[in-house]
Amino acid sequence: MSNAVRVTNRDGRSPYVILCDHASNHLPASVGTLGLDAAEMLRHIAWDPGALPVSQRVAEGLDATLVESCVSRLAIDCNRPLGAPDLIPEISETTIIPGNAGLSATQRQARIALSWQPFHDAIDDIVSERRREGRETRLVSVHSFTPVYKGVSRPWHIGIIHDEDSRLAAPLVTALQQLDGVTVGVNEPYSPADRVYFTLEHHGRSRGLPCAMIEIRNDEISAPAGQRRWADLLTGIFAELKPEAGEAAAFGLGNGRAAQTKA
Repeated sequence: MSNAVRVTNRDGRSPYVILCDHASNHLPASVGTLGLDAAEMLRHIAWDPGALPVSQRVAEGLDATLVESCVSRLAIDCNRPLGAPDLIPEISETTIIPGNAGLSATQRQARIALSWQPFHDAIDDIVSERRREGRETRLVSVHSFTPVYKGVSRPWHIGIIHDEDSRLAAPLVTALQQLDGVTVGVNEPYSPADRVYFTLEHHGRSRGLPCAMIEIRNDEISAPAGQRRWADLLTGIFAELKPEAGEAAAFGLGNGRAAQTKA
């Protein structure tokens, strides 16, 4: 398997498969530094800080399979369709990425082969195998978001992203809303209209599988204590969660909110 993707606990007994698209800020030698200094690679533009430790603990607690990308989203964003303008971003938020400017078709294809293709091939292989074996499968992707984006504060501690299919999202939101002191966003701070739902659309929705995307504000999971807290809360919820019937249970905002660029 490619070094650009890591699969943990492939034979886990849980119905859940946990996906972490933006787990790493690593840039392989083949792409260099992209013209950025080391400090920039610690920022959210390069990865989703805290998302991987949360994903790992949730997967362990549920005995679930975990699939993580091991390459920075700045080299190529695994949670974007191949035709997306920000697949290989020339600018992220307000930061110019010099090493992504003016890439040839051959260079773009090399980036796809570097990280995007291995990540999606791994998920496809796992989900296809589970379906052949008749194993129930629910897909959950874990991300984190910045507390402030372009000067605008975001009040949500956690957001649940979904499209018309809210079989997982609706009971998940309901459970989270029972927690004291937790502000829950429904399709906040992003929605599928922002093109952030690609991995789940590609592997889950295309197969009719229940799926949901989790966004945790990254100051909540910047340290091990917060990572453990959120992972344990989510593990407990998922362990008891019963997906709603039907493929498109009505819930919340759907995906009708205006699009914004993901930070």
